Amino acid sequence: MGAEDTPASLAGQVTDKDPAVGLGAVFALRRLLEELERVHVDNAREQNWSWQAIATSLNVSRQSVHEKHASRRKAEGKEK
Repeated sequence: MGAEDTPASLAGQVTDKDPAVGLGAVFALRRLLEELERVHVDNAREQNWSWQAIATSLNVSRQSVHEKHASRRKAEGKEK
């Protein structure tokens, strides 16, 4: 992540009048949020959180969080 790609910088760019700048910032922030979610879901599972507890914290259904993360975790050897 370069200096121009820090969360604070990206947050400022989303209000830019240039659509290329604003949309680029939205894309970068979306990638960052996905990575943060992966990290914290892995952390929660390592601390024996249920899929339901994770889903509740993310305000999504248990099924959606399980579908999104369980196969990745299995492929990485983190889930049975």
